[in-house]
Amino acid sequence: MIKHVVLFKLKDYPEHLKKEILSELTSGIKSLKDKISEAKYIEVGVNHELDAKSYDLALISHFESINDLETYIFHPEHQKISKRLGETTISRAAVDFEF
Repeated sequence: MIKHVVLFKLKDYPEHLKKEILSELTSGIKSLKDKISEAKYIEVGVNHELDAKSYDLALISHFESINDLETYIFHPEHQKISKRLGETTISRAAVDFEF
């Protein structure tokens, strides 16, 4: 199994807008579980500290293989949410490892 862990830092938004965007992104990422069969597990969490200096959003997902992870990455539904993430974030960190 492959664990895919990604952290996202949002652009500087007013608090009310940041909450809305985090809710939108969380919902969009969670919906991928029902749209992409290669994703065996998806967990998304928002940092409890809304004005954190570190990252704002975390994604943990599981795949049977690297090939399944790549299928997920290039899937049109993932590409849609990736585009939105690109529009709303300033940084991203990711790691993929076997477990």
